Amino acid sequence: MAFTDQIDPIKDAALQALQAADSLAGLDDVRVQYLGTNGQFTGLLKQMGSLSKEERPAAGKAVNQAKIALTETLNRRREELELAEAAPKHATDFTAPGRRRPLGKKHPLSQVTEAIVRSFRKIGFAVADGPEIETEHYCFDALNTPADHPARDTQDTFFLNTNERPLLRTHTSSVQIRVMEKTPPPVRIIVPGRVYRRDTADATHNPTFHQIEGLYVDKNVTVGDLKGTVEFVFKELLGKEVKLRFRPHYFSYTEPSLEIDFSSPLVRKMGKEWLEIAGCGMVHPRVFENVGYDPEQWSGWAFGFGIERIAMIRYGINDIRLFYENDKRFLEQF
Repeated sequence: MAFTDQIDPIKDAALQALQAADSLAGLDDVRVQYLGTNGQFTGLLKQMGSLSKEERPAAGKAVNQAKIALTETLNRRREELELAEAAPKHATDFTAPGRRRPLGKKHPLSQVTEAIVRSFRKIGFAVADGPEIETEHYCFDALNTPADHPARDTQDTFFLNTNERPLLRTHTSSVQIRVMEKTPPPVRIIVPGRVYRRDTADATHNPTFHQIEGLYVDKNVTVGDLKGTVEFVFKELLGKEVKLRFRPHYFSYTEPSLEIDFSSPLVRKMGKEWLEIAGCGMVHPRVFENVGYDPEQWSGWAFGFGIERIAMIRYGINDIRLFYENDKRFLEQF
């Protein structure tokens, strides 16, 4: 019998035996019988050396095709038998709790935002939200920011080219106005969200970033309440070793206004002793008047800081752009 005439009968017999195997042990026996060192199909391969040069191309092609068919069938049948042996031998209880592998993980900015929110909720703050496309009233006018203020210049703010002249909010303070318009005091809220400014993207600036602001309004609220809250939150986020200092500053919607610097081992790793981290102050009486609060009866404070800044310090990141490049090698580290 010609060499090529031997291939198909052995292949067909092997395929039939592989399909008929009803256990992994039986499947391995078939593998040894046909594809093992002394197997029938292996024996054909050993005969290739005795063929003439004219016979070898056709014979080699036929042998390779047969070997591929046998290998694919062997692997597929092994997977089927492994699944069958791993399956429970009793009826499935469809009311039992399900199990699934997590499909991913939260972005580092989401992780930091949730940590900030947890800290504030411990001391009674609620989360508020508002639109990212705002009016000049909520973003500037109601916050005591006059028309000639630099923040209202088109070189600083993204305005939409329509008759109403809406804009992409430059801070989440606009949500504070919306909440106070609808809610009588006392008010205790935090406002995390995306904001937009016409910054050139570099290692520490981005045209869009995330900010969180806090607002507390009640009777007899003082700067001492502000300092105590700020100290609690930053020690929760960045460690008990955090030290804070407050410097006089100017914001149009707070009076007095302060900037907050902090120091910690994380800052010293960056080669600095102090790092600016937030702005704050007592709510300006004119802002209260704009929302219908009596500044003689109510007082309050507000402060805000960038979430990216906290994440960069917390994780030792030196370039804000990494948060937005969607590089899996970066994101999988968190």
